[in-house]
Amino acid sequence: MSFPHITLSDVFLVVQWISLFYFLGMYGGYLMLNLLSVISIIKYMPSHTVEAMPKVYTDLEIPVSVLVPAYNEQETIATSVNALLQMTYPEYEIVVVNDGSKDKTLDALMTHFALVPVPETVRVRIKTKRIKTIYQSTIYPNLRVIDKDNGGKADSLNAGINAARYPLFCGVDADSILQPNSLERIVQPFIEDSTTVASGGTVRIANGCDVRKGFLVKPGLPKNILALFQVAEYLRAFLFGRLGWSPLNALLIISGAFGVFHKETVISVGGYRTDCIGEDMELIVRMHRILRQQKRKYKITFVPDPICWTEAPEDMATLRKQRIRWHRGLSESLTKNISLMFHPRGGAVGWIAFPYMLIFEWLGPIVEIMGLVSMGLGFYFGYIPKEIFVLFLFIAIGFGVLLSVIAILLEEISFHIYPKASYMIVLFFVTIIENFGYRQLNMIWRSIALFQWAIGSQAKWGDMKRKGSEDSEATAIQPNKSG
Repeated sequence: MSFPHITLSDVFLVVQWISLFYFLGMYGGYLMLNLLSVISIIKYMPSHTVEAMPKVYTDLEIPVSVLVPAYNEQETIATSVNALLQMTYPEYEIVVVNDGSKDKTLDALMTHFALVPVPETVRVRIKTKRIKTIYQSTIYPNLRVIDKDNGGKADSLNAGINAARYPLFCGVDADSILQPNSLERIVQPFIEDSTTVASGGTVRIANGCDVRKGFLVKPGLPKNILALFQVAEYLRAFLFGRLGWSPLNALLIISGAFGVFHKETVISVGGYRTDCIGEDMELIVRMHRILRQQKRKYKITFVPDPICWTEAPEDMATLRKQRIRWHRGLSESLTKNISLMFHPRGGAVGWIAFPYMLIFEWLGPIVEIMGLVSMGLGFYFGYIPKEIFVLFLFIAIGFGVLLSVIAILLEEISFHIYPKASYMIVLFFVTIIENFGYRQLNMIWRSIALFQWAIGSQAKWGDMKRKGSEDSEATAIQPNKSG
């Protein structure tokens, strides 16, 4: 029995067509998400202006428990909580969870908010690490602090859920910066549709912005090139990524920095997993899986204009750790809920979003690196025609630039967060430059995450180096009447 003779040229021919079709499929999907995003923005903007919102929903908002996990946040925690206390929302409480901090986070909270221990009993509906003491502010009746043994962010959120008094909870990072009206906007889907179980808002980069006492006074762009790249990334991820999946009820992630959840639904699916480094995405994927298997009617949605500002890494080492952690989280979220894919009751999330995320986001880094390397070698050694190589580069780079430009245009015609035309010009050039090194570096980091996941190495959070706000002074304020 004879076998056909396979030459190196045949191998490169197969690789070139696989690479071309892969990139066409990936960017074709992105373009469809762009189209859905444009349609969503057109529908969303007329009825959701800043002026109309308070008039329409005054006194209709559902009470919310704002959960703030905190670990070693002594420098910023008082400022962050002070800002949260000034949100324009009718009824909410703040539950800060001190997750066994080794610094003086708890001391800072006790000093600034006059905390006293209270004999409060918490109903343990989700198992967590030991709660040592619960404190109540004597200045703000809607502020409590839970001091517990260290268990990680997911464990802290579960402890906060157990202690939450209201039907909705909002998870907020201790270093997040919210707009005063962000909470009332992100709660809106729960008012419009009683089947809503989760709602996520937009996260933007705070680097380069004017931040004073926990509030963003003036948007700006960072001077650091790594942070600039991340501004463009976040615009793409939120303005056409999540906004595109939301109308299909196929959103697979709500950022852990800013999201609102129906408490009883989260408890019913088991709360946050403490053995998963991407606990925010894993919870959303698991909610989809369980609720669809239960044939329950529900909505998980994205609201584009409630904004949470967060500080992005400005050094290579920290950014590398963050991206590896994110992709490890993606790996865990998808593999732990793989039964959602192509489930008979999976709907758009199980039949479209999940396989798309698995093929083009999860496995994407490996395929893209292999495609770039093989196409480059094939062209260098003469196995791949110049026309095919140029076409490949146009698809791989040109489409990436096009998608970024569309995201910038969406931002400009809709929310117009960055007021200066020069900002848009800078972002335009950033979207071009990032394709020559930064994007490839990200693919390498994500590939490392895939390798680490495959061999079962222990996932770690790593330390986040932060510059912090220039004006971080926290001073006592008068209790908010809406608290």
